[in-house]
Amino acid sequence: MTDDLTPVIAASTRWLLAAYPAPGGALSRALAEAQARQAVTLAATLRHPTRVDVLLLHLLAPSGSDRLDWLTGCEPRPYDTAWRTWVDETVVSWAACLLADPVLAARAAQQALPASEHHTTGGLRRLTDPGTRDTEAAPLLRHPDLLEDIAGLHRPQLMELLSAEGAELP
Repeated sequence: MTDDLTPVIAASTRWLLAAYPAPGGALSRALAEAQARQAVTLAATLRHPTRVDVLLLHLLAPSGSDRLDWLTGCEPRPYDTAWRTWVDETVVSWAACLLADPVLAARAAQQALPASEHHTTGGLRRLTDPGTRDTEAAPLLRHPDLLEDIAGLHRPQLMELLSAEGAELP
C-alpha cells in the first residue's frame, strides 16, 4: 500500500478547477491550476500529516465529491465519475479556506508544514502571496463569497488545528 497523497491531491485539485474555472486562456488556466494545487497540497498535508494517516486514507478511501457536487449544483456525467472517488471533502474545504485567505494560508504553511512527515515540493508563493496576475487568473477560485459553501463545511476543524499547533510553537 502506498503512503502517497498524489491521487487525493490530483482529484481534489481537478474538482476545484471544475467547480471554479479560470477565465479563458492557457496562462490563466495554468496559474489557477498552480494555485489550486498549492492549496490542496497544503490542505492534504495538514489533514494527513503522517505516513500512517495516508495509509489509513488509502485503506478507508476518501469521502468522494458527492456532497461537494450537490452543494455546487454540479451533475457529473456518468463517464466522468471515477476520479471523483479520490476527492477528499475535508481537503477541498480546507483548500477553499486557504485560497480565500492568503494570510491564513501563510499561517498554515508556517505552523503545519514543519510538523508534517511529508516533504512538499515547490513553494507556496502563488497561494500565500498571490500577485496581480495570479488573482486575475483565478477570480472564482479565490472569491471568498463563492467559496463559502465549501469552505464553511470544515473551517472550524481547520481553525482548531491551527490554533492548537500555534499554541505549541515557541
